[in-house]
Amino acid sequence: MSAPPELPRTRAALREYGHVHRSVSAEVRENLLRLMGSGGPRFPGVLGFDSTVLPQVERALLAGHDLVLLGERGQGKTRLIRSLVGLLDEWSPAVAGCQVNDHPYAPVCPVCVRRSAEEGDRLPVVWRHRRERYGEKLGTPDTGVGELVGDVDPARLAEGRSLGDPETVHYGLVPRANRGVFCVNELPDLPARAQVALFNVLEERDLQVRGYSLRLPLDLLVVASANPEDYTSRGRIVTPLKDRFGAQVRTHYPLTLEDELALVRQEAVLPEGTAVPAHVWETAARFTRLVRASKRVDARSGVSVRFAVAAAETAAASALRRSALTGGEAPVARVCDLAAAVEPLLGKVEFELGTEGREPEVLHALLRRATAEAFRERLGGTDLSALVERFTGGATVESGDLVGAAELLRRIGAVPGLAAMIAGAAPESEDGPPTPGLAAAVVEFALEGLYLERRLSKDVLPGGGVYRF
Repeated sequence: MSAPPELPRTRAALREYGHVHRSVSAEVRENLLRLMGSGGPRFPGVLGFDSTVLPQVERALLAGHDLVLLGERGQGKTRLIRSLVGLLDEWSPAVAGCQVNDHPYAPVCPVCVRRSAEEGDRLPVVWRHRRERYGEKLGTPDTGVGELVGDVDPARLAEGRSLGDPETVHYGLVPRANRGVFCVNELPDLPARAQVALFNVLEERDLQVRGYSLRLPLDLLVVASANPEDYTSRGRIVTPLKDRFGAQVRTHYPLTLEDELALVRQEAVLPEGTAVPAHVWETAARFTRLVRASKRVDARSGVSVRFAVAAAETAAASALRRSALTGGEAPVARVCDLAAAVEPLLGKVEFELGTEGREPEVLHALLRRATAEAFRERLGGTDLSALVERFTGGATVESGDLVGAAELLRRIGAVPGLAAMIAGAAPESEDGPPTPGLAAAVVEFALEGLYLERRLSKDVLPGGGVYRF
């Protein structure tokens, strides 16, 4: 993204422009206070933390503290950290060609200090967008100090510079994020040596690169994420580093079904042309919450929101597959498509000991329970006696992930009260006439709910089943 052409391009022009140099913490604080006063969105895309996590984060930012976000996998820690970029100024000046993004008024790296003395107010200025002021490193056991902080640049030594010349330093990720936000994801996975290298960055705000006599005052906001199991039980964060973070904020999974639903709808990327009715979204969200609360699942590892997202995306893909195999009708996800997602989801769950070999059975049982809860919530007050009467006299209806919508509706025949069923199961579809795909999805949802409520029987088949009285 190119900076607006009217912005000044030299230090002299920058002074005339009236630009005021602020630290990153002051910049974040002022922008946060402005958004608070205007009521604007402060952390776009972050849902479910309004009354718990975000107030703590805001206090830390207003205090100018570096912080650690502590939480199980899939709780939105990285999403929250990346949203902090929105609290920076849209455009910020820097010395042109500087590796560490020095401010033109206060250069700190040896190269820019020399250039500032030589060029004075002719020092060239570039403008960096807020997105360019974010750096991120995933903590891994092979991360070295040189990658984070810096090391000797052999190419500059080959030019004839002497070892010990500060201008021979090749800066690492942290100093290159100077005057911005730097994130370390999965901090406990950094080796102890790399963690120790961050001591001065967090406390004294300077760097130590090998044996160089170099003090580089850094101006940045450091944010890290960690899993509580790593952070407390394994002891893989060195104690002095924990002490140097100004704030520790505990994240959590969505506290309410509404927050879970909102997150799943926000994050899921569906195949083009597919539709997921409201009752399927809700069943996927309830399924995730039941898995998270199950005693057969390891609560310490957590069950990510990505579980529900993957369930919804797989259900939509299953509907697309059915559409391609049965004649190209508009693909609409159904309850049977969620059942098809159970096997792919096994890798997202850590089970307790004693469940070996029965993992799919556990998830299928929880999915049935989630479907029953969604059925009671959406169709519990709807009169379905006419649908039940359809099965008196020995009639049966087979459904499944390879039974097309038109074929399912033909098998079930006329359904009295179908409009009321659709209004209860998928109220968002009231703006237009229901499609055959939506009607079939609601009918199957009603059949499955009646079976789970023991008002119908079902012969379970691969990919579906036969409903009978």
